[in-house]
Amino acid sequence: MVKLSRVEDLSTPSEVYNYTVYLSSIVATFAAVMIGYDSAFIGTSISLPSFKDEFILTHKPTSELNLISANIVSMYQAGSFFGAIFGYPIGYYWGRKYGLMASSAIFCVGAILQIAASSRTGLGIIYAGRVIVGLGIGVASNLAPIYVAEIAPPAIRGRLIGLYELCWQIGGVVGFWINYGTNQNIAPGHIQWLIAFAIQLIPGGLLLLGSFFLIESPRWLVSRDRNAEALKNLSRIRHLPQNAPFLADEYRDIETAIAHERGLVGAGFWGPIITVLRSKKLMIRVLIGSSLFAWQNATGINAINYYSPTVFKSFGLTGTSTPLLTTGVFGIIKLVGALIWLLYLVDTVGRRNMLFAGSVGGALSMYYIGAYIAIADPADHPKSTLDAGGRSAVAFFYVWTIFYSPTWNGTPWVVSAEFFPQHVRTFTQALMAASNWLYGFVIARFTPQMFTAMGYGVYIFFASLMILSIVYVFFFIPETKLVPLERMDDLFAPGLTPWRAHGVVMQRIREENAAKQQQGETEKGSVTSQSI
Repeated sequence: MVKLSRVEDLSTPSEVYNYTVYLSSIVATFAAVMIGYDSAFIGTSISLPSFKDEFILTHKPTSELNLISANIVSMYQAGSFFGAIFGYPIGYYWGRKYGLMASSAIFCVGAILQIAASSRTGLGIIYAGRVIVGLGIGVASNLAPIYVAEIAPPAIRGRLIGLYELCWQIGGVVGFWINYGTNQNIAPGHIQWLIAFAIQLIPGGLLLLGSFFLIESPRWLVSRDRNAEALKNLSRIRHLPQNAPFLADEYRDIETAIAHERGLVGAGFWGPIITVLRSKKLMIRVLIGSSLFAWQNATGINAINYYSPTVFKSFGLTGTSTPLLTTGVFGIIKLVGALIWLLYLVDTVGRRNMLFAGSVGGALSMYYIGAYIAIADPADHPKSTLDAGGRSAVAFFYVWTIFYSPTWNGTPWVVSAEFFPQHVRTFTQALMAASNWLYGFVIARFTPQMFTAMGYGVYIFFASLMILSIVYVFFFIPETKLVPLERMDDLFAPGLTPWRAHGVVMQRIREENAAKQQQGETEKGSVTSQSI
């Protein structure tokens, strides 16, 4: 059975781990269902013969078809990039709750535009809808992880932020399977490809509805001088009275941290931006956090997400249904991996160890796939059924998925949500989310051309990058497991190397807690003796 116990070194009342904090996190991270679905369905949708027939793509030359496919996919990524940037002023002025509400409304507008597309309108309205959907998703990808990071107790923070990844994979499973289902059960035509586009409205509408019930982040409220409301919301989220010692300590820590941060940057909109740009240590953290999304894309995940039918055809799979079915299985494995990561690995194994394991296993699998395609050359030697070599290539692709999904899939989002102090977190999270979409845009824009020009070299290329990521993580990424948000600066203190920073900081925290406990017992004993 999956281990569900919490891993913590701090003394925390059991009331803190309650249904409110979980439900609030689920509602916020439901934004990732929109993201996962959109990332998954589009590649299989544009591969359907009914879609190609609708927009007269069937007989276009490969180079032109590659360009159209890349544009449809990458317009979404471009919109998400700018949406993530706009997420900063939205999050600053409107807060996390209303920001998520706005993002879901924008998403729904973009989805409706895509539903209106047909042979009469051409692809232009799909391009516009993809950009607008991307804008909404970019805002959500900024605000959802940061909201959860701000309301979560440290011992389950990784798990709750990890719900974002779980929801992403749930959306992905639906997105991967929807076109297989329509291809099998709906006659080719306008309705067949339209169904997948219309289903976008379901996760978008549910997030819009759920946002009305969110409790605004106490940390954001304190940053906006709404202190009484912040204490009230913290009490609601923790299920503790406002005068409870634990709640008072946590609230005081938030106020102290924000007061200190304001003393550094001021309380204005531009303060965090200027602070990040002027601070060498924060700029280094921005570069490190951003680089994690570059290395995540270097695994090849977005090439596979958006062009999975192309990937499986390179193994020798033919027809329409078989690549769609194989893609659906890929989505299920990713979901199972995300569940294991969420329920056990993220707060137990640690961030660094998972990234190491994912890179090693993923690289070996990609090298095998590349070697098979180089030797067997299934594209030039097509067969009606897969031979043993082709089946082994599919198997190793699933092995790659098993290594990737519980490691690189969600861990960069967790780390990037944890790295930065409150006074700059909304701005830096915008940069982190924008980084994800920027690198995804590059991959989405050029993957079709890469497969045409490089063949098996695509797999060797991604495998080699995964090997290089091992070296990068070891030398530049500190472990953040169990470290309170207010202590993240300690991980980057001068003289501490990333591979030993976590142990040093956690030892200091344990010593400080022991000293507080001893002081409390001494004061209690003093009061008792005086009363006697």
